[in-house]
Amino acid sequence: MLFHNITYNIDVNSEQDFLDWMRNTHVPNVMMTGFPKSFKILKLLTEIDNGGVTYSFQYFFDSIEGFEVFENDYLDDLNDAVDKRYRGKYVFFPSLLQDIS
Repeated sequence: MLFHNITYNIDVNSEQDFLDWMRNTHVPNVMMTGFPKSFKILKLLTEIDNGGVTYSFQYFFDSIEGFEVFENDYLDDLNDAVDKRYRGKYVFFPSLLQDIS
């Protein structure tokens, strides 16, 4: 199983709007592509004081092939939607992880 992890650090003044929008709009749009099989939303508790709050959004994929289709066909538009709404109020970094347990 593969995990596409996207870690966002969002400005504290936008935190609640960001979390609501991600839960109610963005994550459902990601899941509607049909490629991720499930997801988790995690909040970083060991935050250093940097004026932001950090969340991790993890999407689970069955195969690298499914992730590659998702990445090539959907990911740019999904990322653009976040950027249009929160430009200048967040930073993010994505990573792709493999479960080896």
